[in-house]
Amino acid sequence: MRSYKLASFVAATALSLSVVACNNDKLTSINTDPNNPTDAPAGALFTNATVTSVQRWLGGGYNLRVAQFLVQFQTEDQYSDEDRYVRFDATSTAGFMTTAYSSELADLNRVIQKGIASAAPGIYGPARVVTAWDFSFITNTFGDVPYSEALQGDSAKFSPKYDAQQDIFTDLFAKLTAASTAMNAEPTNAPLGSNDPIYGGVESKWVKFANSLRARLAIQIINVAPAKAGTELTAALSAPGGVFTSNADNAKITWPGDGIFNNGWSDFFKTRDDNRMSAQFLNLLIGLNDPRITVFAQPATKTLVGCKTGTPAGCTAPAAAFVPLQGTFGGNSYFGEPNGLTTADATSWNSASRIGAMFFPGATAYGTFGGQGAKAPSYIMTYAEIAFIKAEAANRGLAGLTAGMAAGFYNDGITASLNQWGVTDGATIAAYLAGPGVAYTPGTAGLLRIAQQKYIALFGDAGTAWTEWRRTCVPVTVKAGPAAQINTVPRRLMYASNEFSVNAASVNAAIAAQGPDLFQTRTWFDKAPTVAPTYTAGCNAP
Repeated sequence: MRSYKLASFVAATALSLSVVACNNDKLTSINTDPNNPTDAPAGALFTNATVTSVQRWLGGGYNLRVAQFLVQFQTEDQYSDEDRYVRFDATSTAGFMTTAYSSELADLNRVIQKGIASAAPGIYGPARVVTAWDFSFITNTFGDVPYSEALQGDSAKFSPKYDAQQDIFTDLFAKLTAASTAMNAEPTNAPLGSNDPIYGGVESKWVKFANSLRARLAIQIINVAPAKAGTELTAALSAPGGVFTSNADNAKITWPGDGIFNNGWSDFFKTRDDNRMSAQFLNLLIGLNDPRITVFAQPATKTLVGCKTGTPAGCTAPAAAFVPLQGTFGGNSYFGEPNGLTTADATSWNSASRIGAMFFPGATAYGTFGGQGAKAPSYIMTYAEIAFIKAEAANRGLAGLTAGMAAGFYNDGITASLNQWGVTDGATIAAYLAGPGVAYTPGTAGLLRIAQQKYIALFGDAGTAWTEWRRTCVPVTVKAGPAAQINTVPRRLMYASNEFSVNAASVNAAIAAQGPDLFQTRTWFDKAPTVAPTYTAGCNAP
């Protein structure tokens, strides 16, 4: 819908360059490089920072090469290092930590400063929301990270301290609250205009996004800080301006698909064909008779029944020692690959189901598997997620909601997700909602189903799904693969290796406070797993 707005960034940037280049009024301009301006308009900075943020966390790097394997939406049929956590070392994942600060967060900080200086909530408010969204990924991935002293190089703070994750959450709540309040009271409505690639500058939409993100972060900390979680959740859901109420409110970027601004998954699959659907995920969808399987996955290129892990060529009838990795939907066969295989075993699974055709750009280096993936939206946060948050809150009697409301919110969340992914037939939706394993039931069983449906709905946002899995232990079938370098799914990633060279005192202090710099170390929000009503003993983690 707003894909044209990305193109406006190029025009805005060109304009800013021309202004710098043509300003001959001051002799000092002779020392200014017109091709490298030291400043840019807030709108252009916001566009670039937002697009960069979304590509970083929802594109082909963090999402497809890390998080999708952690929550086992996908796997690898060759070069299985990431799926075995081997290439999750501190050097390989450093960019998810350090580059975010020097790139989009630095630009967003400039936008905030400009917006505050001009008393324009419609400029600094959206920048604060994107900043909070960005920082939520950073802290959820690493734990304690630079925050309060970050982005202050201009003040000669080159060795920022690492803030405790609990303190980061406290400030994120405050920043989102302030941004929402200020934007809701803003007399003008769209100061960012076409420079806003998400909402076109409409502040009422940003208010809903700010409140919805606040609700997401609130429910995330409920295991470790139930009182704070309840307070923030109540405030978020009742805040002026409200939260998302339909898919029309979804925070997303719709890409032009012009070869410059493409969906990050599409660019990834244009030159690679080594991702396959995870057996764990496809088994879940097949077991629920979930119509989203035709969107998320393509039929397998060969039918295999009851394949033993690593030996698809020797498939026979299912037996107790075999893993059921194949099923049918709509007359087509789907089967997934087990996660965490050795490279030798993984290469035998290239006939497993690929990701859905909608995520491919058309012709690729390996053939044609789909069509319009370059224009596919990137969903930053959705109404479906808010509906599931409300369903959980109602089930647990939080935020003034009652247990009798839970089923309605739950059904709304499923319906919104189905619609979002193109399933709109009323009879199909009604049959799915009434199906075994889907139909809502009260109590803890209901919480399990809410968490499971939320997990499925987050398919395009595996980083958030990983956070939810750590919080809820759903689905319990997510386990480290047989060849993984550790026998548990990582609870965090290790700090960037270069931090030990340039900010050693701070990073070492963080390790002393948080725990060893290992995959198994739990961050603050993940410290009390057994408190979750959906917890199952073990949860494939220490």
